[in-house]
Amino acid sequence: MITHRSGRWLAVALLWLAIPATATAEPVTWDGRHSIESIEVRVVYFVPPDRTPLPDWHDRVAYFCRRIEQFHEREFQGQSTLSTQIHPEPFRSASTTDQLRVGDGDAIFFKTLREVDAELKFAQDRAKAFPILLVLSDINWRPLDDFYRLRPREGKLEFEGNYHDGRHFPGAQSGGARATYLARRGVGWGLVSADGWRVPYSGSDCVVYHEGVGHTVGLPHPEPGNGSVMSLGQYRGWINQSWLDDDQKLRLGWKRQQPVERTDLFSVFQAVADPRVPQPDQATSLVFEWPADAELKSLRVRIQTDLLGPWLDVPVTFSDSDPGAPPERLSLGQFDRPTPVSYRVDVELRDGQQAELWGYFQVRQPRDQAVTPAAIAQPDLIQQLAPTAASPAAASPAAVGTEQPLRRSEAVDLLELLDPDQHAVAGQWSFNQQRLESPKAFGARIEIPYQPPAEYQLRAIVEPLDEPNGLLLGQRSGEHRFAVLVNYALDDGEPASALENIDGQNVLRNETKLRAGLLQKNQLSQIVCTVRQQSVVVLCDGVEIIRWSGDAGRLSLSDYWKTPRETALFVGAYDCRYRIHQLTLIPINGDGKPLSDG
Repeated sequence: MITHRSGRWLAVALLWLAIPATATAEPVTWDGRHSIESIEVRVVYFVPPDRTPLPDWHDRVAYFCRRIEQFHEREFQGQSTLSTQIHPEPFRSASTTDQLRVGDGDAIFFKTLREVDAELKFAQDRAKAFPILLVLSDINWRPLDDFYRLRPREGKLEFEGNYHDGRHFPGAQSGGARATYLARRGVGWGLVSADGWRVPYSGSDCVVYHEGVGHTVGLPHPEPGNGSVMSLGQYRGWINQSWLDDDQKLRLGWKRQQPVERTDLFSVFQAVADPRVPQPDQATSLVFEWPADAELKSLRVRIQTDLLGPWLDVPVTFSDSDPGAPPERLSLGQFDRPTPVSYRVDVELRDGQQAELWGYFQVRQPRDQAVTPAAIAQPDLIQQLAPTAASPAAASPAAVGTEQPLRRSEAVDLLELLDPDQHAVAGQWSFNQQRLESPKAFGARIEIPYQPPAEYQLRAIVEPLDEPNGLLLGQRSGEHRFAVLVNYALDDGEPASALENIDGQNVLRNETKLRAGLLQKNQLSQIVCTVRQQSVVVLCDGVEIIRWSGDAGRLSLSDYWKTPRETALFVGAYDCRYRIHQLTLIPINGDGKPLSDG
Protein backbone atom coordinates (compact mmCIF):
# COMPACT_ATOMS: atom_id res chain seq x y z
CA MET A 1 0.00 0.00 0.00
CA ILE A 2 1.37 3.39 -1.00
CA THR A 3 -0.10 6.37 0.82
CA HIS A 4 0.19 10.07 0.05
CA ARG A 5 -0.85 12.78 2.40
CA SER A 6 -1.29 16.49 1.87
CA GLY A 7 -1.70 18.39 5.12
CA ARG A 8 -1.25 21.59 3.12
CA TRP A 9 -2.05 19.83 -0.11
CA LEU A 10 1.67 19.67 -0.91
CA ALA A 11 2.42 16.05 -0.16
CA VAL A 12 5.35 14.86 1.89
CA ALA A 13 8.22 13.48 -0.22
CA LEU A 14 8.36 9.67 -0.22
CA LEU A 15 11.03 7.15 -1.17
CA TRP A 16 10.12 4.98 -4.14
CA LEU A 17 11.49 1.63 -5.19
CA ALA A 18 13.45 1.93 -8.42
CA ILE A 19 11.29 -0.06 -10.80
CA PRO A 20 12.61 0.06 -14.36
CA ALA A 21 10.32 1.60 -16.93
CA THR A 22 9.15 -0.99 -19.42
CA ALA A 23 7.12 -0.78 -22.55
CA THR A 24 3.60 -2.15 -22.02
CA ALA A 25 0.81 -3.09 -24.37
CA GLU A 26 -1.60 -0.90 -22.43
CA PRO A 27 -1.35 1.77 -19.73
CA VAL A 28 -0.84 0.35 -16.25
CA THR A 29 -0.49 1.55 -12.66
CA TRP A 30 2.89 2.91 -11.56
CA ASP A 31 4.04 -0.53 -10.35
CA GLY A 32 2.85 -2.22 -13.58
CA ARG A 33 0.39 -4.53 -11.80
CA HIS A 34 -3.01 -3.28 -12.99
CA SER A 35 -4.35 -2.00 -16.27
CA ILE A 36 -5.56 1.60 -16.37
CA GLU A 37 -6.63 1.47 -20.00
CA SER A 38 -10.02 2.23 -18.50
CA ILE A 39 -10.48 3.95 -15.11
CA GLU A 40 -13.79 4.34 -13.31
CA VAL A 41 -14.00 6.81 -10.41
CA ARG A 42 -16.86 6.44 -7.95
CA VAL A 43 -17.36 9.93 -6.48
CA VAL A 44 -19.11 10.26 -3.11
CA TYR A 45 -20.19 13.40 -1.26
CA PHE A 46 -19.56 12.58 2.41
CA VAL A 47 -21.57 14.38 5.13
CA PRO A 48 -21.48 13.73 8.90
CA PRO A 49 -24.95 13.56 10.54
CA ASP A 50 -24.50 16.86 12.38
CA ARG A 51 -24.08 18.82 9.13
CA THR A 52 -26.51 19.82 6.38
CA PRO A 53 -25.56 18.96 2.77
CA LEU A 54 -24.89 21.89 0.45
CA PRO A 55 -28.07 22.71 -1.52
CA ASP A 56 -26.17 22.59 -4.82
CA TRP A 57 -23.73 19.79 -3.91
CA HIS A 58 -24.47 17.83 -7.09
CA ASP A 59 -23.62 20.80 -9.33
CA ARG A 60 -20.28 21.21 -7.57
CA VAL A 61 -19.38 17.52 -7.70
CA ALA A 62 -20.42 17.23 -11.35
CA TYR A 63 -18.24 20.22 -12.27
CA PHE A 64 -15.10 18.58 -10.91
CA CYS A 65 -16.02 15.28 -12.54
CA ARG A 66 -16.24 16.94 -15.96
CA ARG A 67 -12.98 18.82 -15.43
CA ILE A 68 -10.91 15.76 -14.53
CA GLU A 69 -12.45 13.74 -17.38
CA GLN A 70 -11.55 16.45 -19.89
CA PHE A 71 -8.03 16.76 -18.50
CA HIS A 72 -7.41 13.00 -18.59
CA GLU A 73 -8.67 12.77 -22.17
CA ARG A 74 -6.39 15.60 -23.24
CA GLU A 75 -3.31 14.19 -21.51
CA PHE A 76 -3.70 10.56 -22.62
CA GLN A 77 -5.30 11.13 -26.07
CA GLY A 78 -7.64 8.19 -25.51
CA GLN A 79 -4.91 5.69 -24.54
CA SER A 80 -6.37 5.67 -21.03
CA THR A 81 -10.02 6.65 -20.56
CA LEU A 82 -11.48 8.07 -17.37
CA SER A 83 -15.17 8.00 -16.44
CA THR A 84 -16.82 9.23 -13.24
CA GLN A 85 -19.92 8.02 -11.48
CA ILE A 86 -21.50 10.27 -8.85
CA HIS A 87 -23.20 8.54 -5.93
CA PRO A 88 -26.83 9.72 -6.34
CA GLU A 89 -27.27 11.18 -2.85
CA PRO A 90 -25.06 12.47 -0.04
CA PHE A 91 -23.42 9.69 1.97
CA ARG A 92 -24.53 10.18 5.56
CA SER A 93 -21.79 9.05 7.90
CA ALA A 94 -22.52 7.15 11.10
CA SER A 95 -19.90 9.31 12.87
CA THR A 96 -20.25 12.95 13.86
CA THR A 97 -17.73 15.58 12.87
CA ASP A 98 -16.06 15.45 16.29
CA GLN A 99 -15.87 11.65 16.19
CA LEU A 100 -14.27 11.70 12.75
CA ARG A 101 -11.70 14.27 13.83
CA VAL A 102 -10.25 12.18 16.64
CA GLY A 103 -6.60 11.70 15.75
CA ASP A 104 -4.60 13.20 12.91
CA GLY A 105 -5.26 13.62 9.22
CA ASP A 106 -4.34 10.01 8.49
CA ALA A 107 -6.91 8.83 11.03
CA ILE A 108 -9.76 10.79 9.47
CA PHE A 109 -8.72 9.53 6.03
CA PHE A 110 -8.91 5.86 6.99
CA LYS A 111 -12.10 6.26 9.07
CA THR A 112 -13.82 7.97 6.16
CA LEU A 113 -12.68 5.69 3.36
CA ARG A 114 -13.23 2.46 5.31
CA GLU A 115 -16.77 3.48 6.17
CA VAL A 116 -17.69 4.42 2.60
CA ASP A 117 -15.92 1.41 1.09
CA ALA A 118 -17.73 -1.03 3.41
CA GLU A 119 -21.15 0.58 3.02
CA LEU A 120 -20.95 0.68 -0.78
CA LYS A 121 -19.29 -2.75 -1.01
CA PHE A 122 -16.88 -0.98 -3.30
CA ALA A 123 -15.30 -2.90 -6.19
CA GLN A 124 -16.43 -6.30 -4.89
CA ASP A 125 -17.64 -7.12 -8.38
CA ARG A 126 -14.55 -6.27 -10.38
CA ALA A 127 -15.21 -4.82 -13.79
CA LYS A 128 -12.60 -4.31 -16.48
CA ALA A 129 -12.03 -0.68 -15.45
CA PHE A 130 -9.56 0.13 -12.67
CA PRO A 131 -11.76 1.21 -9.71
CA ILE A 132 -11.12 4.35 -7.68
CA LEU A 133 -13.20 5.47 -4.70
CA LEU A 134 -13.01 9.26 -4.42
CA VAL A 135 -14.65 10.87 -1.37
CA LEU A 136 -15.34 14.62 -1.40
CA SER A 137 -15.87 15.40 2.26
CA ASP A 138 -18.04 18.16 3.70
CA ILE A 139 -15.54 18.66 6.54
CA ASN A 140 -11.88 19.43 7.03
CA TRP A 141 -9.48 17.72 9.40
CA ARG A 142 -9.86 20.70 11.75
CA PRO A 143 -12.56 23.45 11.99
CA LEU A 144 -12.45 25.84 9.03
CA ASP A 145 -15.01 28.03 7.32
CA ASP A 146 -13.89 27.35 3.76
CA PHE A 147 -16.04 30.13 2.18
CA TYR A 148 -14.48 32.91 4.27
CA ARG A 149 -11.25 30.91 4.75
CA LEU A 150 -11.25 31.44 8.52
CA ARG A 151 -10.37 29.15 11.40
CA PRO A 152 -10.98 29.65 15.12
CA ARG A 153 -7.90 30.23 17.22
CA GLU A 154 -7.91 31.33 20.87
CA GLY A 155 -11.43 32.73 20.63
CA LYS A 156 -10.77 34.68 17.43
CA LEU A 157 -11.01 34.08 13.71
CA GLU A 158 -7.86 34.10 11.61
CA PHE A 159 -7.32 33.63 7.88
CA GLU A 160 -6.05 30.25 6.73
CA GLY A 161 -5.46 29.28 3.15
CA ASN A 162 -3.09 29.63 0.23
CA TYR A 163 -3.29 33.22 -0.97
CA HIS A 164 -0.88 34.77 -3.47
CA ASP A 165 -1.03 38.00 -5.46
CA GLY A 166 -4.73 38.43 -4.72
CA ARG A 167 -5.71 34.93 -5.86
CA HIS A 168 -6.92 32.09 -3.68
CA PHE A 169 -5.67 28.53 -4.02
CA PRO A 170 -6.41 25.42 -1.95
CA GLY A 171 -3.88 24.81 0.78
CA ALA A 172 -5.27 25.23 4.30
CA GLN A 173 -3.46 23.40 7.11
CA SER A 174 -6.87 22.31 8.37
CA GLY A 175 -7.66 20.59 5.06
CA GLY A 176 -5.88 17.25 5.08
CA ALA A 177 -6.34 15.55 1.70
CA ARG A 178 -5.08 11.99 1.38
CA ALA A 179 -4.80 9.24 -1.23
CA THR A 180 -3.59 5.66 -1.38
CA TYR A 181 -3.03 3.01 -4.03
CA LEU A 182 -4.01 -0.42 -2.66
CA ALA A 183 -1.81 -2.50 -4.92
CA ARG A 184 -2.78 -5.96 -3.70
CA ARG A 185 -6.48 -5.25 -3.92
CA GLY A 186 -6.14 -3.36 -7.19
CA VAL A 187 -8.10 -0.22 -6.21
CA GLY A 188 -7.42 3.40 -5.35
CA TRP A 189 -8.73 5.48 -2.45
CA GLY A 190 -8.80 9.29 -2.49
CA LEU A 191 -10.10 11.87 -0.01
CA VAL A 192 -10.47 15.56 -0.81
CA SER A 193 -11.54 17.48 2.27
CA ALA A 194 -13.73 20.58 2.18
CA ASP A 195 -10.92 23.10 1.56
CA GLY A 196 -10.03 21.28 -1.64
CA TRP A 197 -13.36 21.37 -3.44
CA ARG A 198 -16.45 22.91 -1.76
CA VAL A 199 -15.42 26.45 -2.74
CA PRO A 200 -13.88 26.67 -6.23
CA TYR A 201 -10.53 28.36 -5.67
CA SER A 202 -8.16 28.36 -8.63
CA GLY A 203 -6.52 24.96 -8.59
CA SER A 204 -9.29 23.07 -6.79
CA ASP A 205 -9.79 20.92 -9.89
CA CYS A 206 -6.04 20.12 -9.78
CA VAL A 207 -6.47 18.85 -6.22
CA VAL A 208 -9.36 16.59 -7.21
CA TYR A 209 -7.27 15.00 -9.99
CA HIS A 210 -4.06 14.94 -7.92
CA GLU A 211 -5.67 13.00 -5.06
CA GLY A 212 -8.52 11.32 -6.91
CA VAL A 213 -6.68 9.94 -9.95
CA GLY A 214 -2.92 10.58 -9.80
CA HIS A 215 -1.91 9.17 -6.42
CA THR A 216 -4.60 6.48 -6.57
CA VAL A 217 -2.83 4.81 -9.52
CA GLY A 218 0.52 5.23 -7.79
CA LEU A 219 1.86 8.43 -9.35
CA PRO A 220 4.43 10.17 -7.10
CA HIS A 221 5.37 13.84 -7.02
CA PRO A 222 7.90 14.67 -9.74
CA GLU A 223 11.29 15.91 -8.68
CA PRO A 224 12.23 18.65 -9.06
CA GLY A 225 8.88 20.34 -8.53
CA ASN A 226 7.13 22.04 -11.46
CA GLY A 227 3.71 23.27 -12.54
CA SER A 228 2.32 19.83 -13.37
CA VAL A 229 -0.84 18.50 -11.76
CA MET A 230 1.18 16.03 -9.63
CA SER A 231 3.41 18.84 -8.35
CA LEU A 232 2.59 22.52 -7.85
CA GLY A 233 -0.18 22.95 -10.43
CA GLN A 234 -2.83 23.50 -7.76
CA TYR A 235 -0.97 26.61 -6.57
CA ARG A 236 -0.71 28.19 -10.03
CA GLY A 237 -4.09 27.97 -11.70
CA TRP A 238 -6.81 25.71 -13.05
CA ILE A 239 -6.23 22.17 -14.25
CA ASN A 240 -6.48 23.22 -17.91
CA GLN A 241 -3.31 25.28 -17.34
CA SER A 242 -1.51 22.25 -15.90
CA TRP A 243 -0.27 18.94 -17.33
CA LEU A 244 1.06 15.48 -16.57
CA ASP A 245 4.80 15.05 -17.12
CA ASP A 246 5.62 12.98 -20.20
CA ASP A 247 8.12 10.84 -18.30
CA GLN A 248 5.43 9.93 -15.77
CA LYS A 249 2.96 9.05 -18.52
CA LEU A 250 5.61 6.97 -20.31
CA ARG A 251 6.20 5.04 -17.08
CA LEU A 252 2.45 4.27 -17.04
CA GLY A 253 2.65 2.88 -20.58
CA TRP A 254 1.52 5.90 -22.54
CA LYS A 255 2.92 6.02 -26.07
CA ARG A 256 4.34 9.38 -27.06
CA GLN A 257 2.54 11.15 -29.87
CA GLN A 258 3.36 14.12 -32.04
CA PRO A 259 3.13 17.24 -29.84
CA VAL A 260 -0.08 19.17 -30.42
CA GLU A 261 -0.45 22.86 -29.70
CA ARG A 262 -3.24 23.29 -27.19
CA THR A 263 -5.63 25.74 -28.81
CA ASP A 264 -8.95 24.16 -27.81
CA LEU A 265 -11.50 25.94 -25.60
CA PHE A 266 -10.89 23.72 -22.55
CA SER A 267 -7.14 24.35 -22.59
CA VAL A 268 -7.17 28.07 -23.32
CA PHE A 269 -10.25 29.52 -21.61
CA GLN A 270 -9.71 31.52 -18.42
CA ALA A 271 -11.79 33.97 -16.38
CA VAL A 272 -10.05 36.04 -13.70
CA ALA A 273 -11.40 38.87 -11.55
CA ASP A 274 -10.16 42.40 -12.27
CA PRO A 275 -9.12 43.86 -9.94
CA ARG A 276 -8.06 40.64 -8.29
CA VAL A 277 -8.95 42.08 -4.88
CA PRO A 278 -11.80 44.55 -5.39
CA GLN A 279 -12.74 47.02 -2.70
CA PRO A 280 -16.34 47.84 -1.77
CA ASP A 281 -18.09 49.99 -4.39
CA GLN A 282 -15.29 49.39 -6.89
CA ALA A 283 -16.24 48.33 -10.41
CA THR A 284 -15.36 44.64 -10.82
CA SER A 285 -15.13 42.52 -13.96
CA LEU A 286 -14.16 39.09 -15.17
CA VAL A 287 -11.40 39.20 -17.76
CA PHE A 288 -11.56 36.33 -20.28
CA GLU A 289 -8.96 34.54 -22.38
CA TRP A 290 -10.25 32.83 -25.54
CA PRO A 291 -8.82 30.64 -28.29
CA ALA A 292 -7.85 32.50 -31.44
CA ASP A 293 -10.75 33.00 -33.87
CA ALA A 294 -13.32 31.75 -31.32
CA GLU A 295 -16.94 32.46 -32.30
CA LEU A 296 -19.25 32.61 -29.34
CA LYS A 297 -22.64 30.92 -29.30
CA SER A 298 -23.61 31.39 -25.64
CA LEU A 299 -22.17 32.73 -22.41
CA ARG A 300 -23.67 32.48 -18.93
CA VAL A 301 -22.09 33.92 -15.78
CA ARG A 302 -23.35 33.45 -12.23
CA ILE A 303 -22.06 34.64 -8.85
CA GLN A 304 -22.68 33.64 -5.25
CA THR A 305 -21.92 35.59 -2.06
CA ASP A 306 -23.32 33.02 0.38
CA LEU A 307 -22.22 29.39 0.25
CA LEU A 308 -25.76 28.28 1.15
CA GLY A 309 -27.43 30.88 -1.04
CA PRO A 310 -28.50 30.92 -4.68
CA TRP A 311 -26.43 31.60 -7.79
CA LEU A 312 -27.35 34.95 -9.32
CA ASP A 313 -27.15 35.49 -13.08
CA VAL A 314 -24.99 38.37 -14.29
CA PRO A 315 -26.42 40.26 -17.29
CA VAL A 316 -24.52 39.39 -20.48
CA THR A 317 -24.64 41.58 -23.57
CA PHE A 318 -23.22 40.91 -27.03
CA SER A 319 -21.87 43.18 -29.71
CA ASP A 320 -24.61 44.35 -32.11
CA SER A 321 -22.16 44.45 -34.98
CA ASP A 322 -20.60 41.04 -34.26
CA PRO A 323 -22.68 38.95 -31.82
CA GLY A 324 -20.27 36.04 -32.16
CA ALA A 325 -17.28 38.03 -30.92
CA PRO A 326 -16.33 36.80 -27.43
CA PRO A 327 -16.03 39.67 -24.92
CA GLU A 328 -12.67 40.49 -23.38
CA ARG A 329 -14.35 41.30 -20.08
CA LEU A 330 -17.76 41.23 -18.39
CA SER A 331 -18.86 43.62 -15.65
CA LEU A 332 -19.93 42.09 -12.34
CA GLY A 333 -21.01 45.50 -11.05
CA GLN A 334 -20.01 46.66 -7.58
CA PHE A 335 -20.14 45.01 -4.17
CA ASP A 336 -21.26 47.27 -1.35
CA ARG A 337 -19.29 45.52 1.41
CA PRO A 338 -16.42 43.08 1.95
CA THR A 339 -17.52 39.60 0.94
CA PRO A 340 -16.29 36.37 -0.60
CA VAL A 341 -17.53 35.79 -4.17
CA SER A 342 -17.73 32.51 -6.06
CA TYR A 343 -18.39 32.62 -9.79
CA ARG A 344 -19.15 30.11 -12.50
CA VAL A 345 -18.94 30.60 -16.26
CA ASP A 346 -20.58 28.39 -18.92
CA VAL A 347 -19.43 28.85 -22.51
CA GLU A 348 -20.34 27.32 -25.87
CA LEU A 349 -18.72 28.19 -29.17
CA ARG A 350 -20.37 27.97 -32.56
CA ASP A 351 -18.19 24.99 -33.46
CA GLY A 352 -19.74 23.02 -30.58
CA GLN A 353 -16.90 23.30 -28.05
CA GLN A 354 -18.09 23.79 -24.48
CA ALA A 355 -16.29 24.79 -21.31
CA GLU A 356 -17.19 25.46 -17.71
CA LEU A 357 -15.00 27.32 -15.23
CA TRP A 358 -15.59 28.11 -11.56
CA GLY A 359 -13.56 30.60 -9.55
CA TYR A 360 -13.40 32.64 -6.35
CA PHE A 361 -12.19 35.99 -5.05
CA GLN A 362 -12.71 38.25 -2.04
CA VAL A 363 -13.86 41.86 -1.89
CA ARG A 364 -11.67 43.29 0.86
CA GLN A 365 -11.24 46.56 2.75
CA PRO A 366 -8.30 47.01 3.03
CA ARG A 367 -6.67 44.61 0.57
CA ASP A 368 -4.63 42.74 3.17
CA GLN A 369 -7.48 42.28 5.67
CA ALA A 370 -9.44 39.03 5.60
CA VAL A 371 -13.23 39.17 5.31
CA THR A 372 -15.08 38.32 8.52
CA PRO A 373 -18.75 37.31 8.40
CA ALA A 374 -21.33 39.02 10.59
CA ALA A 375 -22.24 35.61 11.99
CA ILE A 376 -20.76 32.15 11.69
CA ALA A 377 -22.89 29.55 9.95
CA GLN A 378 -20.54 26.57 10.30
CA PRO A 379 -21.59 24.38 13.26
CA ASP A 380 -18.05 23.64 14.44
CA LEU A 381 -17.14 27.35 14.44
CA ILE A 382 -20.33 28.31 16.30
CA GLN A 383 -19.39 25.86 19.03
CA GLN A 384 -15.98 27.44 19.54
CA LEU A 385 -16.84 31.09 18.90
CA ALA A 386 -20.42 31.60 20.09
CA PRO A 387 -19.43 34.19 22.76
CA THR A 388 -17.58 36.39 20.25
CA ALA A 389 -19.18 35.70 16.87
CA ALA A 390 -21.92 38.34 16.90
CA SER A 391 -21.36 41.46 14.84
CA PRO A 392 -23.61 44.35 13.77
CA ALA A 393 -26.19 43.07 11.33
CA ALA A 394 -25.41 45.85 8.89
CA ALA A 395 -22.23 44.03 7.92
CA SER A 396 -24.17 41.15 6.38
CA PRO A 397 -26.39 41.18 3.27
CA ALA A 398 -28.71 38.79 5.10
CA ALA A 399 -29.50 41.49 7.64
CA VAL A 400 -31.12 44.00 5.28
CA GLY A 401 -34.18 45.49 6.94
CA THR A 402 -33.01 45.04 10.55
CA GLU A 403 -31.68 47.59 12.98
CA GLN A 404 -30.59 45.05 15.59
CA PRO A 405 -28.07 42.23 15.31
CA LEU A 406 -29.45 38.87 14.28
CA ARG A 407 -29.09 36.27 17.02
CA ARG A 408 -27.52 33.82 14.59
CA SER A 409 -26.30 31.41 17.27
CA GLU A 410 -30.00 30.84 18.14
CA ALA A 411 -31.03 30.01 14.58
CA VAL A 412 -33.81 27.40 14.35
CA ASP A 413 -33.86 24.78 11.59
CA LEU A 414 -37.59 24.63 10.92
CA LEU A 415 -37.30 21.62 8.60
CA GLU A 416 -36.11 19.54 11.53
CA LEU A 417 -39.43 20.22 13.31
CA LEU A 418 -41.59 18.95 10.46
CA ASP A 419 -43.28 15.58 10.10
CA PRO A 420 -45.37 15.54 6.88
CA ASP A 421 -47.64 12.82 8.27
CA GLN A 422 -48.52 15.02 11.24
CA HIS A 423 -48.25 18.55 9.92
CA ALA A 424 -49.54 18.48 6.33
CA VAL A 425 -52.82 20.39 6.15
CA ALA A 426 -53.57 19.98 2.44
CA GLY A 427 -51.76 17.87 -0.15
CA GLN A 428 -49.18 15.07 0.07
CA TRP A 429 -45.97 16.59 1.43
CA SER A 430 -42.80 14.53 1.81
CA PHE A 431 -39.09 14.59 2.56
CA ASN A 432 -36.61 13.61 -0.14
CA GLN A 433 -32.95 13.51 0.99
CA GLN A 434 -33.79 15.79 3.94
CA ARG A 435 -35.46 18.35 1.68
CA LEU A 436 -39.14 19.13 1.95
CA GLU A 437 -41.19 18.66 -1.23
CA SER A 438 -44.67 19.97 -1.87
CA PRO A 439 -47.28 18.38 -4.14
CA LYS A 440 -48.52 19.96 -7.36
CA ALA A 441 -51.92 20.96 -6.04
CA PHE A 442 -54.06 24.02 -5.44
CA GLY A 443 -53.79 25.32 -1.89
CA ALA A 444 -51.22 22.77 -0.70
CA ARG A 445 -49.87 23.73 2.72
CA ILE A 446 -48.02 22.34 5.71
CA GLU A 447 -48.00 23.82 9.19
CA ILE A 448 -44.69 24.39 10.96
CA PRO A 449 -45.07 23.61 14.68
CA TYR A 450 -43.27 26.75 15.76
CA GLN A 451 -44.44 30.10 17.14
CA PRO A 452 -42.04 32.84 16.04
CA PRO A 453 -40.69 35.57 18.32
CA ALA A 454 -41.93 39.15 18.12
CA GLU A 455 -39.31 40.00 15.50
CA TYR A 456 -37.36 37.58 13.35
CA GLN A 457 -35.86 36.77 9.98
CA LEU A 458 -36.97 33.75 7.95
CA ARG A 459 -34.53 32.44 5.31
CA ALA A 460 -35.65 29.90 2.71
CA ILE A 461 -33.79 28.28 -0.18
CA VAL A 462 -36.37 26.99 -2.65
CA GLU A 463 -36.37 25.21 -6.00
CA PRO A 464 -39.46 25.04 -8.27
CA LEU A 465 -39.71 21.57 -9.82
CA ASP A 466 -42.37 22.75 -12.31
CA GLU A 467 -43.00 26.01 -14.10
CA PRO A 468 -43.13 28.36 -11.08
CA ASN A 469 -46.43 29.30 -9.53
CA GLY A 470 -47.33 30.66 -6.12
CA LEU A 471 -45.03 29.95 -3.19
CA LEU A 472 -46.30 31.07 0.21
CA LEU A 473 -44.28 31.55 3.37
CA GLY A 474 -46.73 31.94 6.23
CA GLN A 475 -45.69 34.59 8.78
CA ARG A 476 -46.88 36.11 12.04
CA SER A 477 -46.55 39.67 13.34
CA GLY A 478 -47.95 40.28 16.79
CA GLU A 479 -51.28 38.48 16.90
CA HIS A 480 -51.76 38.62 13.14
CA ARG A 481 -50.93 36.00 10.53
CA PHE A 482 -50.16 36.80 6.91
CA ALA A 483 -48.25 35.32 3.98
CA VAL A 484 -45.39 36.29 1.73
CA LEU A 485 -46.57 35.27 -1.76
CA VAL A 486 -43.87 34.84 -4.39
CA ASN A 487 -44.24 34.34 -8.15
CA TYR A 488 -48.00 33.76 -8.37
CA ALA A 489 -49.06 33.29 -12.01
CA LEU A 490 -51.84 35.75 -12.79
CA ASP A 491 -54.32 35.18 -15.60
CA ASP A 492 -52.36 37.39 -17.99
CA GLY A 493 -49.28 35.17 -17.57
CA GLU A 494 -47.08 37.69 -15.79
CA PRO A 495 -46.20 36.57 -12.24
CA ALA A 496 -46.81 38.74 -9.19
CA SER A 497 -45.55 38.81 -5.62
CA ALA A 498 -47.01 40.55 -2.57
CA LEU A 499 -47.91 40.37 1.10
CA GLU A 500 -51.32 38.80 1.66
CA ASN A 501 -53.44 40.35 2.93
CA ILE A 502 -53.17 44.08 3.61
CA ASP A 503 -56.41 45.76 4.68
CA GLY A 504 -58.13 42.59 3.50
CA GLN A 505 -56.77 42.96 -0.05
CA ASN A 506 -54.79 40.18 -1.75
CA VAL A 507 -52.13 40.32 -4.48
CA LEU A 508 -54.58 41.68 -7.04
CA ARG A 509 -55.17 44.95 -5.24
CA ASN A 510 -52.73 45.72 -2.46
CA GLU A 511 -49.85 48.18 -2.40
CA THR A 512 -47.02 45.64 -2.17
CA LYS A 513 -47.70 43.92 -5.51
CA LEU A 514 -44.65 43.45 -7.73
CA ARG A 515 -45.06 42.22 -11.32
CA ALA A 516 -41.95 40.21 -12.15
CA GLY A 517 -40.83 36.65 -12.74
CA LEU A 518 -38.56 35.86 -9.79
CA LEU A 519 -38.22 32.09 -9.77
CA GLN A 520 -37.04 29.63 -12.43
CA LYS A 521 -37.73 25.92 -12.80
CA ASN A 522 -34.95 23.73 -11.35
CA GLN A 523 -32.98 26.74 -10.12
CA LEU A 524 -32.31 27.56 -6.47
CA SER A 525 -33.45 30.90 -5.09
CA GLN A 526 -33.08 32.39 -1.66
CA ILE A 527 -35.96 34.28 -0.05
CA VAL A 528 -35.31 36.32 3.09
CA CYS A 529 -38.28 37.71 5.07
CA THR A 530 -37.54 40.14 7.91
CA VAL A 531 -40.58 40.69 10.15
CA ARG A 532 -40.47 43.62 12.59
CA GLN A 533 -43.29 44.95 14.77
CA GLN A 534 -44.20 47.59 12.22
CA SER A 535 -42.50 46.49 9.01
CA VAL A 536 -41.88 43.58 6.66
CA VAL A 537 -38.98 43.43 4.17
CA VAL A 538 -38.61 40.62 1.62
CA LEU A 539 -35.58 39.88 -0.56
CA CYS A 540 -35.37 37.38 -3.38
CA ASP A 541 -31.85 36.42 -4.50
CA GLY A 542 -30.45 39.48 -2.76
CA VAL A 543 -32.87 41.95 -4.40
CA GLU A 544 -35.49 43.73 -2.32
CA ILE A 545 -38.94 42.88 -3.71
CA ILE A 546 -41.22 44.04 -0.86
CA ARG A 547 -40.85 46.75 1.77
CA TRP A 548 -43.94 47.53 3.84
CA SER A 549 -44.44 49.61 6.98
CA GLY A 550 -47.59 49.94 9.04
CA ASP A 551 -49.68 48.67 11.91
CA ALA A 552 -49.55 44.87 12.12
CA GLY A 553 -53.33 44.97 12.61
CA ARG A 554 -53.66 45.68 8.88
CA LEU A 555 -52.21 42.24 8.07
CA SER A 556 -54.39 39.16 7.76
CA LEU A 557 -54.55 35.68 6.23
CA SER A 558 -57.39 34.50 4.00
CA ASP A 559 -59.39 31.47 5.07
CA TYR A 560 -58.12 29.62 1.99
CA TRP A 561 -54.58 29.38 3.47
CA LYS A 562 -55.35 28.96 7.17
CA THR A 563 -53.91 26.10 9.21
CA PRO A 564 -55.18 24.72 12.54
CA ARG A 565 -52.98 26.81 14.85
CA GLU A 566 -53.17 30.59 14.60
CA THR A 567 -49.74 31.03 16.18
CA ALA A 568 -47.85 28.74 13.80
CA LEU A 569 -45.83 29.45 10.68
CA PHE A 570 -46.53 27.52 7.48
CA VAL A 571 -45.41 26.86 3.90
CA GLY A 572 -47.85 26.82 0.99
CA ALA A 573 -47.66 25.98 -2.71
CA TYR A 574 -50.12 26.67 -5.51
CA ASP A 575 -50.09 24.41 -8.59
CA CYS A 576 -46.32 23.86 -8.45
CA ARG A 577 -44.04 21.36 -6.76
CA TYR A 578 -41.40 23.03 -4.64
CA ARG A 579 -38.30 21.55 -3.06
CA ILE A 580 -37.39 23.41 0.13
CA HIS A 581 -33.65 23.02 0.69
CA GLN A 582 -33.41 25.22 3.75
CA LEU A 583 -35.88 26.91 6.10
CA THR A 584 -34.25 28.75 8.96
CA LEU A 585 -35.60 31.26 11.49
CA ILE A 586 -33.19 33.69 13.13
CA PRO A 587 -34.53 35.65 16.14
CA ILE A 588 -34.11 39.41 16.35
CA ASN A 589 -36.27 40.35 19.35
CA GLY A 590 -38.20 38.08 21.69
CA ASP A 591 -38.29 34.32 21.97
CA GLY A 592 -39.99 31.77 19.76
CA LYS A 593 -41.05 28.30 20.83
CA PRO A 594 -41.89 24.91 19.33
CA LEU A 595 -45.56 23.98 19.48
CA SER A 596 -46.67 20.70 20.98
CA ASP A 597 -48.36 18.19 18.69
CA GLY A 598 -50.47 16.86 21.54
